[in-house]
Amino acid sequence: MKPGIPKGTRDFSPAEMIRRNHVFDVIKVVFRKFGFEEIETPSMENLSTLEGKYGEEGDKLLFRILNSGPVIDQIREKQDSIRQSDITEKGLRYDLTVPFARYVVMHQNEITFPFRRYQIQPVWRADRPQKGRYREFYQCDADVIGSTSLFNEVELIRIIDEVFRTLIIGITIKLNNRKILAGIAEVIEAPDKLIDITVALDKLDKIGQDKVNEELISKGISQKAIDKIQPLLLLHGSNAEKLEALKKFLQGSQIGMKGIEEMELIFNILKKIDPDFKLPELDISLARGLNYYTGAIIEVKTHDKRSSFTSSICGGGRYDDLTGIFGLPNVSGVGISFGADRICDVLDEVNGYPDFSGGTTRILFVNFGMDEAMHCLRIVNQLRDDGIAAELYPDAAKMKKQMSYADAKKIPYVALIGMDEMTRGEIAIKNMKSGEQSIVSLNELLHILK
Repeated sequence: MKPGIPKGTRDFSPAEMIRRNHVFDVIKVVFRKFGFEEIETPSMENLSTLEGKYGEEGDKLLFRILNSGPVIDQIREKQDSIRQSDITEKGLRYDLTVPFARYVVMHQNEITFPFRRYQIQPVWRADRPQKGRYREFYQCDADVIGSTSLFNEVELIRIIDEVFRTLIIGITIKLNNRKILAGIAEVIEAPDKLIDITVALDKLDKIGQDKVNEELISKGISQKAIDKIQPLLLLHGSNAEKLEALKKFLQGSQIGMKGIEEMELIFNILKKIDPDFKLPELDISLARGLNYYTGAIIEVKTHDKRSSFTSSICGGGRYDDLTGIFGLPNVSGVGISFGADRICDVLDEVNGYPDFSGGTTRILFVNFGMDEAMHCLRIVNQLRDDGIAAELYPDAAKMKKQMSYADAKKIPYVALIGMDEMTRGEIAIKNMKSGEQSIVSLNELLHILK
């Protein structure tokens, strides 16, 4: 049998894991700095938890898990009486937000609100695999639930800024508000078509204005309404200019004006905290296509000229009643999600990782035979007790093979202890980068390695 893995999934080598863990570690440090606590939820959820939360297109991308047991025999026998719930009642999680809402409801008596949680786990989507888009990938989420304060949106935007500054990735943060989108639907007299409008607008960057208009027509939106919305599709200028144009357009919509008020407050708080902070860019087409957003919508793209990535690498927004679906109404939340795999792809493309050489094993002890190996093992254990990663080559192989091993693993130092060194209590070490060799004591070796 020829080995393989499902499309849209990947194996990761030790070198790749070092780079990936660098990204995870940076994100975790920032999350913790802002007071977020970590949780985990199961890889699979009941379909009743997942379905209907991501819009029509999102539901199509759910991975459903086939039930085990007698139903398999029924399927083989092609019985007509099988119900869908007999075939599948569980699915792999699509994101971390909906499982988090379910978690909050189930553990509400154990949680102190407002609850600041972060979660770093894989999610699955039955999408068409392509560059930057996988069927299995990691999300790194931070959410605040149990508070309506816009200070939470401000904090999340600052988290985004700090993470990408630490990773040295140039980004553009885009911001919109679901209330503004609801106001637009109201003004063009199509409030019942809000979902269709947001899904179409969200594709503006990908398919262009004409195709967006075609999709709006196909959803039953009148030509009069589509004509009315055209100036907004071409909206440009500074945030202040865009907001002014939106105020004129949304004058008759209370919910639309509320969205503008929230947007202005976020901008003002960010500017007062740090006058030099680069404000998010108001993007009226930003919708992110998820049904549960009710306020701010956030999206991040890289503007690094060395990168060809156009996909979002982080996003999020405000959801006012996601927990209500599970029996806990009127609990507002807001969160962001970093797409770790896309971030890693960007860093790979721009060669943006730090130098990790010597990041694991610091020194390899050459194996000259049983007596020498036993002597070296005692030193290896002492080094490990001092927090230094050290290895003994397991076999008394040829010197060339052992040195090639150290070179391939980018181990910075090699120790050579033969009978003469054992007798004198010395350690001969070689710097693999410079080629320089020296004789040292154990204390001197500790000093060099630290």
